[in-house]
Amino acid sequence: MIHIAPWPAAEGLLRGASRILPAGGALVLYGPFREGGRHTAASNQAFDSDLRLRNPEWGVRDVDEVAELALSAGFSAPVIERMPANNLVLVFRKR
Repeated sequence: MIHIAPWPAAEGLLRGASRILPAGGALVLYGPFREGGRHTAASNQAFDSDLRLRNPEWGVRDVDEVAELALSAGFSAPVIERMPANNLVLVFRKR
């Protein structure tokens, strides 16, 4: 969801999840992500370009930026699972 919404939507998601999840509760994000500022596949780069053409506030987010936001909202660093089609699952646990 955070790649097809402006960054403030991700901020709101993390703040809201932090308010309602109990300690140890999981916030799970799935989709394409950049890692270390780089796309993990050419298909993700093309998808990112297409998203940004539709709306400049949309785009494939970087794992590090999402993790930093999550940490500031009271979550742990993510557990990362690699999925098919160059997607990732990020699991953040409420501290």
